[in-house]
Amino acid sequence: MLTLILTFVSLVLAIAYLKGKYNEHYWKKRGVPFYDKHRTGGPLWQFGIEDRSFFQILHDIYWKYEKDPAVGLGSLFNHGLYVKDPKNIQHITQVDFHSFNHRGIAFTDDDILANNVLLLHGPKWKIIRQKLTPIFTTAKLRNMFYIIDKSAQDFVEYLKLNPEKLNADAFENMSHFCTAAIAAAVFGIGTKSTFDSPFREMAREVLTPTFTTNLKFMISGISEFIFKTLKLKLFKTTQEDFFIGAIKQVLRQREQDNVPRHDFVEMCVNLQKSGTMEDSETGLKLEPTDELLAAQAFFFFLAGIEPTAASMFAAFMELGRHPEILKRLHKDVDEVFEKHNGKLTYDAVSDMKYLSNVLNESLRLYPPIGFLTRQCIQDTVLPVGDVPVEKGVKIFTPIYELHHDPKYFPEPEKFDPERFDRVGEVSDMTYMPFGKGGRYCIGARYARIQLLTGMVHLLRHYTVQTHVYKGGVQYSKEQFQVRLKNVNVEFIPRKL
Repeated sequence: MLTLILTFVSLVLAIAYLKGKYNEHYWKKRGVPFYDKHRTGGPLWQFGIEDRSFFQILHDIYWKYEKDPAVGLGSLFNHGLYVKDPKNIQHITQVDFHSFNHRGIAFTDDDILANNVLLLHGPKWKIIRQKLTPIFTTAKLRNMFYIIDKSAQDFVEYLKLNPEKLNADAFENMSHFCTAAIAAAVFGIGTKSTFDSPFREMAREVLTPTFTTNLKFMISGISEFIFKTLKLKLFKTTQEDFFIGAIKQVLRQREQDNVPRHDFVEMCVNLQKSGTMEDSETGLKLEPTDELLAAQAFFFFLAGIEPTAASMFAAFMELGRHPEILKRLHKDVDEVFEKHNGKLTYDAVSDMKYLSNVLNESLRLYPPIGFLTRQCIQDTVLPVGDVPVEKGVKIFTPIYELHHDPKYFPEPEKFDPERFDRVGEVSDMTYMPFGKGGRYCIGARYARIQLLTGMVHLLRHYTVQTHVYKGGVQYSKEQFQVRLKNVNVEFIPRKL
């Protein structure tokens, strides 16, 4: 028995060694340097065994191969490529988008909530993206602003009624606000009822990373064949039941009320009234079923909570460390409220240039996600370095590293909102907190107005103090997101 076990282990190690050598040879043969740590499993394996975020692992690769436009990565199945040069990134996300419109994340047909605009690709993604895009026009956001503004006002009242929250976990507080705002805008749920509701509990369940969820996403990214053979699902049946049930209930209620609300649900009702959706190029037809619309609502729900909460938390953390910037913002906010008789409007928030700069700079230092992923769907060549990319290659491109590279941002670790006023200092080729190109975050404009509105109301009523604990500011272990830890923000009531 022992001999059999030793033989099996030796065989596995030999296969792993040979696969690692093959990975290295594959990229070096194409003139691309190869990341020689974990030749077989690459950064995904490294993420599985280390207590670090995935973007921090890519960060090490970025600087180790500082002068190279791309770096080959180890992988058990599909070959991996870390593309670092901004012109090549632009080629992937915009110029040759057709070759890279797949995010490289696999899911099964019965994983209902995964059928959303974030994870889909091809004609089905195109149809849904085209139908959802109109909800985020300026006119639609202006009409929806009352929902976001009411959510922010209710959040301030919630803090006043629960003063113990002011010195509690600030990130959790921000998550409460974002959950309430998204639940109101997507599901039409009154914000006051969502601060301690099943929506908050479900959001916590879905968004809290566990070993199981990390493992499933890793397998999904490594091999579509294994993922589907094992019949894995990215999201639980209980989560499906909750979100599909919620969207069905609100759709039926909205059909009966027939009162315009200018929100996501109204768009869903209109889609169902219009009937079959069709891609003119391929002829693919989709029915706007409750389940398909629930998947889109689920995506907006996820994207609008934790990444947005992390961005708001990071902005306030920096304001607490820079009292001169905080003082200027307080002055700007007070003037806006006085000018508009104590009320906010969409235009008033949009015109707050310095607040926008503060948010932009915070998103530069702490983007919601640390990198982009793509999968090549047809053979092509990247222009800088003439890097050949074959069908099936998994692509990783940096966001965090570009934002922190002194070649693109002078004094990159300095919190300097005014850099966004200096002509030529910020390029859209290297600044992309919400992604880039054809798969640019569809809800970015909504996220910005939600963030800015929440910040305005909090700044109107509170000043902040940042508390950094022993060991300094750190990052939580996350597969995609950039989330701070070992630091907190205290909210202190202002005397108005």
